[in-house]
Amino acid sequence: MHFDSLQGWLKWQESLHPLTIDLGLERAARVFRSLNPQGVKPPTITVAGTNGKGSCVAYLDSIYRAQGYRVGAYTSPHILKYNERIKIDGQPVADEVISAAFARIEAVRGDTSLSYFEFGTLAALDIFWRAGVDVQLLEVGLGGRLDAVNIVDPDVALISSICIDHVEWLGGTREAIGREKAGIFRADTPAVVGDPEPPQSLLQTAKDKRAQLYCLGKHFSYEKQATGWQWLTDTCRINSLPEPGLKGEHQFRNASTAIFAITCLAKTLPVNESAIRQGLQNVSLPGRFQLIEGDLQVLLDVGHNPQAVRTLVEYLKEYFPNKRIHAIFSMMKDKDIAGVIDIMNPVINDWFFAPLTNPRAVTEQVIGEIFAKKSLTNVTFGFSGFAEAFSAAKNQSQKGDLLLVFGSFFLVSDCLAEFEKVS
Repeated sequence: MHFDSLQGWLKWQESLHPLTIDLGLERAARVFRSLNPQGVKPPTITVAGTNGKGSCVAYLDSIYRAQGYRVGAYTSPHILKYNERIKIDGQPVADEVISAAFARIEAVRGDTSLSYFEFGTLAALDIFWRAGVDVQLLEVGLGGRLDAVNIVDPDVALISSICIDHVEWLGGTREAIGREKAGIFRADTPAVVGDPEPPQSLLQTAKDKRAQLYCLGKHFSYEKQATGWQWLTDTCRINSLPEPGLKGEHQFRNASTAIFAITCLAKTLPVNESAIRQGLQNVSLPGRFQLIEGDLQVLLDVGHNPQAVRTLVEYLKEYFPNKRIHAIFSMMKDKDIAGVIDIMNPVINDWFFAPLTNPRAVTEQVIGEIFAKKSLTNVTFGFSGFAEAFSAAKNQSQKGDLLLVFGSFFLVSDCLAEFEKVS
């Protein structure tokens, strides 16, 4: 099978495998061995976590590039273009590069059925080793133990946080989820954890696997200062660091965790303090507390579970106190929608539900029932999509108000696509 365009490949992949999400390593590992028989790989940091993994990858990428290293970064999902998932030196790779990787995968996979995500993961691994990057950063798509990126043994495993999400696949408790995410740990290999209260299952898995476990608050920490902040371990301290380029109190935890992961690879990839400072300042990540200035300020956030939106509420209270906030929102139906609404409603003046075309998205009827059960009437329905919902929210706004777009990567994608049309 061969296609003349990247979109042709992607459309075909969406229909090839019977399940959108099909956790397991055997299929992808078998194809990867055929694709890369020598097992060539650059130094690898694998990043898992419920929230914060994208931010940790962004810090690692920015700091390593500030040091002058050539960095491959694989993340998901994308916001606007599929190419965003596979970047070298901060730039999405070209359509033809991804298509060529897909063709190589197709040439060796035989009768092995691969999911959409497995194709993308194999393509990223193939592209990075052929490009000769100095380091590859692999973000876990779902869980850890059975996620396709786990076919590669990391040189450092990083877990940003553990909270309740994806319960259908990972379990409904932090203990169950922690065990799944700790599946990226390896024997005699650094395992860096940024969750200040990691579940016991994660700690036990690290012990069982004989991983070198390092935890925030125990082996490394941070302290905010009058100007900047400091990062410290028992043997090292970096003072007067610039505030992370990504906003929110949680970003100090993410940045601290990324810095420690970098120290774990220092013998192979040394990084100086100047690169750390520069990387912290230069980091960027669409859709995470992303503020768009204009007649009305627009804040975008992909937060879609209780832990993420608690952080969002803290940020809103700190940086937008006393503002009227109009929320344009949507979510996937497998999320804790009621929990998210409970947390967010105290800071939201009114809600505008923007339906999504994604089959996994919650319907207007279900959202309506949730609001009705809570006796909340500050929500407006009846829109065809994001553009109509956003327009209605804007019309209800006054100067000085904030328009908040949150709840799903897909909604933020729709928003940024609309802004691109008028830019």
